[in-house]
Amino acid sequence: MGGEPIPVAVLGASGYTGAELVRLLARHPRFRLQALTAERHAGKPLAAVFPHLAPLPLPALIRLEELDTDAVEAVFCCLPHGMVQKVAASLPRRLVIVDLSADFRLRDPALYARVYGKPHEAPQLQREAVYGLTEWFRDPIRRARLIANPGCYPTAALLPLLPLVKAGLIDADQLLIDAKSGVSGAGREPRLGTLFCEVQEGLHAYGVGRHRHAPEIDQLLSEVAGRTVTVVFTPHLVPMSRGILATLYLRPKEGASAQDLHLELARCYAEEPLVRVLPFGELPATRQVRGTALCLIGVERSQRPDWAVVVAVIDNLLKGASAQALQNMNLRFGLPETLGLDALALVP
Repeated sequence: MGGEPIPVAVLGASGYTGAELVRLLARHPRFRLQALTAERHAGKPLAAVFPHLAPLPLPALIRLEELDTDAVEAVFCCLPHGMVQKVAASLPRRLVIVDLSADFRLRDPALYARVYGKPHEAPQLQREAVYGLTEWFRDPIRRARLIANPGCYPTAALLPLLPLVKAGLIDADQLLIDAKSGVSGAGREPRLGTLFCEVQEGLHAYGVGRHRHAPEIDQLLSEVAGRTVTVVFTPHLVPMSRGILATLYLRPKEGASAQDLHLELARCYAEEPLVRVLPFGELPATRQVRGTALCLIGVERSQRPDWAVVVAVIDNLLKGASAQALQNMNLRFGLPETLGLDALALVP
């Protein structure tokens, strides 16, 4: 694709989402990887952290303070939660930022303080941030300086839920979200709860009633519904490396059926390149999206005629993080939003 290369930086390139962005950007026809930061690994090649990236001609890792902001036009922030507020505030206003942390997803500073236990340190930036669920916020993303990439669980839940709440087809007060994620969603930092022997051959719920992605889901559903919506959301950790499967239990409004929900989802996403609604009664599996930027959605009847079941799957590291970040950056720079995101699923 023609045009001058657009130099970009990945801040926090030594984590899983950073590495996935590097993998995607290295083959991108317009973005050029100009700088990669990683505090503990500064001075090393990224291949010393991720050997599978060794064939790529990449710049060496540097400290954040060494970043030459004059040499880049955009940055992807793959830094830990709480860190990006200060970093984003220190960057020149001309830079476009896509933040993959949770720092700018919640629009209300008071809500952020309640959820994360500390005041927001860049409230002005928080107010101007655009929520980066691409299929729903294209126009503001095209004009944004700071794009808050959605969480992985919210992406899987909101893509099927938003059209149904907006159309008034379901009872927004009776939403049950049962979601399961691969272990990479917890990041690369070693923790007892993500060691092989702690997760292999097991399955467990966590963050019940207090997971930080729940307010993010509530925020978007409330905006679409025009009133406060609070969902019941329970995440689970599954012994696989990547993928999210969200099973949504929904109650259609009187006069609506599971087939009506399917028709609305199919209509809403008919022209979307990265969201696909399967034929009615066909449900997706995580292996169908592993290594892709896709979200697959299926709808089925419940054994109770007044309820319906919707299942959505994504790759948590891609559509749930890095691929969606690139989709947003493509859009922001006037490029085809699927540029560099055409990979097929990795099967088996």
